[in-house]
Amino acid sequence: MERRHSLFPDFNDWSNREFPGLPGWRPGSAAHSIPVEVTGGDGMYILRAELPGMDPDDDIGITVDDNLITVSAEHSESEEDKEHSEFRYGSFRRTVRLPATIPADDVEASYTDGILTIRIPMPDEEEATLVRTIPVKRTAKPVEGAES
Repeated sequence: MERRHSLFPDFNDWSNREFPGLPGWRPGSAAHSIPVEVTGGDGMYILRAELPGMDPDDDIGITVDDNLITVSAEHSESEEDKEHSEFRYGSFRRTVRLPATIPADDVEASYTDGILTIRIPMPDEEEATLVRTIPVKRTAKPVEGAES
């Protein structure tokens, strides 16, 4: 399968890169980007996000706003002493734009083995771009000399 890359990188991809000369630098308040994979076909988009070690009931949130779907998560560090850790803790967030308004009532999400899977049914392009004719109703003629 061919990987397509945009001429302009996703803002999340750009902002998650290290700056030259400052390895690993990122603002303390910045949310980590969530790695995602989006596939589509047969009127369905499937968004998969890597979120290992999360509790789906307490740590993961999903919001839908028009054609944007946002996944956010919070991973708290345990209190135990560690000799070494490469785990990421803190806030995680990723927003993905889809080509049409997302029907929020029909979105389903599941979490298995560290992968969040969101299924988003999308209307057919024909339905989304359906041209409608709006009838014009005739109203009574205005009385002559009446102010408009």
